[in-house]
Amino acid sequence: MLLDEAKEMFYHGYDSYISHAYPADELMPLSCRGRYRGVEADRGDIDDALGNFSLTLIDSLDTLVVLNNLTEFETSVSRIVTDVDFDKDVVVSVFETNIRVLGGLLSGHVLAKYIQQKYNSHLKWYKSQLLDLAKDLGYRLLPAFNTSTGIPFPRVNLKFKMNSPKIAIARDTCTACAGTMILEFAALSRLSGEPIFELKARKAMDYLWQQRHRWSDLVGTVLNIHNGDWIRRESGVGAGIDSYYEYLLKAYILLGDENFLERFNRHYEGVMKYVKQGPLLVDVQMHRPRTNSKNFMDALLAFWPGLQVLKGDIKPAVETHEMLYQVIQRHNYLMPEAFTITDFQVHWAQHLMRPEFLESTYFLYKATGDHHYLEVGKHVLKSLQKFARTKCGFAAVRDVRTGSQEDRMDSFVLAETLKYLYLLFASKDDLIIDLDEFIFTTEAHFLPLSLSLKNLNTTRKGKEYSHSTYASFSAKEAFKTCPNTHYLFEDSKHNVYSDIRANLKNFVTSNGKSSSVYTPTCSLHMKHSSPIKPRISAQEFSATNKEHIEYVKSLGIAVVLMPDGRIQLVHNTAAAASIQDAEEGAIFMQEMINRSKQQLAVAENQLRLVSFTSPKTNARIKLPAGPAQFGPDLSKSDEIIMGNAVIVSPLTACDWPLSENSMINVNGKLAIVERGDCMFIKKVRHVQQLGAIACIVIDNVSQSTSDSLPMFAMSGDGIDDIRIPAVFLYGKEGAILLDVVNEFPDVIIELSVFESKVDDKPVDSDLHDSEKWKRNAEDEEEEEELIDQGIAHVTEINTDSIGEENLSETIHKVQQPIDNSRKSEALLNTFLQNSLQQVFDDSALYASHMNKAFDSINKWIDLLSKSALMTSKDRTFNPLHDVNTFILFITNVSRKMCDWTENPRLVPKNAS
Repeated sequence: MLLDEAKEMFYHGYDSYISHAYPADELMPLSCRGRYRGVEADRGDIDDALGNFSLTLIDSLDTLVVLNNLTEFETSVSRIVTDVDFDKDVVVSVFETNIRVLGGLLSGHVLAKYIQQKYNSHLKWYKSQLLDLAKDLGYRLLPAFNTSTGIPFPRVNLKFKMNSPKIAIARDTCTACAGTMILEFAALSRLSGEPIFELKARKAMDYLWQQRHRWSDLVGTVLNIHNGDWIRRESGVGAGIDSYYEYLLKAYILLGDENFLERFNRHYEGVMKYVKQGPLLVDVQMHRPRTNSKNFMDALLAFWPGLQVLKGDIKPAVETHEMLYQVIQRHNYLMPEAFTITDFQVHWAQHLMRPEFLESTYFLYKATGDHHYLEVGKHVLKSLQKFARTKCGFAAVRDVRTGSQEDRMDSFVLAETLKYLYLLFASKDDLIIDLDEFIFTTEAHFLPLSLSLKNLNTTRKGKEYSHSTYASFSAKEAFKTCPNTHYLFEDSKHNVYSDIRANLKNFVTSNGKSSSVYTPTCSLHMKHSSPIKPRISAQEFSATNKEHIEYVKSLGIAVVLMPDGRIQLVHNTAAAASIQDAEEGAIFMQEMINRSKQQLAVAENQLRLVSFTSPKTNARIKLPAGPAQFGPDLSKSDEIIMGNAVIVSPLTACDWPLSENSMINVNGKLAIVERGDCMFIKKVRHVQQLGAIACIVIDNVSQSTSDSLPMFAMSGDGIDDIRIPAVFLYGKEGAILLDVVNEFPDVIIELSVFESKVDDKPVDSDLHDSEKWKRNAEDEEEEEELIDQGIAHVTEINTDSIGEENLSETIHKVQQPIDNSRKSEALLNTFLQNSLQQVFDDSALYASHMNKAFDSINKWIDLLSKSALMTSKDRTFNPLHDVNTFILFITNVSRKMCDWTENPRLVPKNAS
């Protein structure tokens, strides 16, 4: 019987903890010993849940009552009263300590009183000692709330309060961390008669509501505890936000305060509008909710269907749960910590035996009575027995793909996971408590609904909310009612929930790709429906994808290819397929504008350089490059990436596997690829897989150049798995690199940050975006005149290296053509003639200058090969565009001087 097996699983874990770990905080199931804070190797933030206060015993206390083991419950209460002491010099997480320890103590106290009243033979000695411990702990957590915003510090020292270096530097906390206090703190206030706890928790909730984005009604993930600024604006229902939404709805249920319900409904509407995408729940930007911020979903969001059941919105709960069920079916019925939303592959491979999926399974079963959910629970139970069970409890699975284990059993395994698994198979007759009298906290602890009848010993003025919260009275009332499935699905004669799941059949296909078509079940059964079109965000849009082009066309957006290779988007609302599509098109255009601004801002602030020494001329060549919004940030260090480069085949690097040569030769080198056919990050991901140390992406428009086009930062896809730097070169600069790598495969290529310390050494030439150079107004005016003549500014020759008496005195400012065209060469010759004519027009100067001419030429060439062509005043790098052309210019000077020396007919008429 599954109920008995679930009970046995709990006792296997619980007895192993008591036998091998107590009074430690947790059991180490592979080592068969306890985990004590400060004794075992530090695991970072994970250990902030531990405080050497017998965490697992407190957290799992109420599960003993669920299993009707009152004798062991009384024994554990006695252990806690006797052994647990919070006066310890230990820094703990305010959030984790609240939901696990404070919640466990309060739930234990409530159930102890419940048992005292119902069963006279148990706990006769109990005098609210657990409540006293809870109040002691509550006062130790209170100092964390002493901030200007009311948002608590993320950590506190149980003995020395906020007097700890680790605490003092903390400035940020997550939304869930601040917004998951109200149930436990309100219960503590109402049970103890001390109003301070509830008031502090309410203030934090009020501030989070105040900081929401007014248009989307979404909140971010991380905010500053002192000024309320959002540090991370990603918004979803998973890690960092999850239990904030949960506690808004549950605070209304527990306390009866409609303010919490109104807030929850506003947030819920925003989530369902922006975060819910079909059955998926995808993180978006709170201030740009049409823009996805992540390409993966985490295991914590699996609680959402259960919360939707509590709200009464069953259909979307069934849809999301079905999608999650299909995901775990691919991984032996184990939920990975995170999986990608595009192909449902593992993103984070751990399985910590989290309870959220089973929690939703339990609530869906209780709401629908559909035995499908019992089958789901059975598969999960059998999988845990097979992959997580050890001789000492249950171990977390390190990798769901391999089944390897790690020496870890979190307290929530006994407090939540196995509790929900047992409740799923239990009937009312199997339980000694009436669950309808309680509400579950986020840690599955029990708080009595009767607390709403208890008043605080203080006057709290209710916050006034304008009628604009809802469009009308009828809309407001609608949020207080549950959908009537018998009405909505009146035409159906069979299990409507089975129909919903059938509509999602193979949504997660065997090859790991999402189904191409998703039709909401509402369109099959509900009286009113509207088709849902899969949305493409500005971040996902690719101008080379025909489906994307067709999509934006339906929104009234035309894609125009510019001569320089750029694309231009033109929105015409009249050309959209519908009014809704026209509105969507306007949103898409705004997203694209914001994205372009963001890319430009990043690129201007973080320009990169691709540099090398020319094997032909020994000149130092620098090519301006754009950064990437993914991978390591070179600007955070002075390190440069150096190595040989290899041109990948096929050049676009989109199709896997690459050519045989590339599969072999890319390892340990800088990989050169071409833009187009797929996302930038996909190319980088492929060469990274082959062992490349960096990736250089070259534009697929040959005539594009940083001289005329703004630099931008290559965007990613939301998956943070790139470990090598990547840069972008425009077509002309890329051609220079390709030429040298093709001719000299052993040339050393360097990647660095523009104007970083590693680039301060003198160089012979610099190729860069001349508009980025800081020049005075006179230089800019002079450059504009020269550009009008088809000549680009280069530099001043360093006269200090040659001497005032030399030829450089007369040819002071060398100007160079933009390219190697015949027109440019003609302009060079004209400039050469005019410059030298000034010397030879005066016959008296001819003899003296002619003898020194060759010395000057030689010094020029020596200067070119040994040091940088820089201005003599401020020693800034020059913006030379083509070293080869400049060398040709010097050669022409030398040749012309030879001609005048050896052929008298070429000497100017005034020369003697």
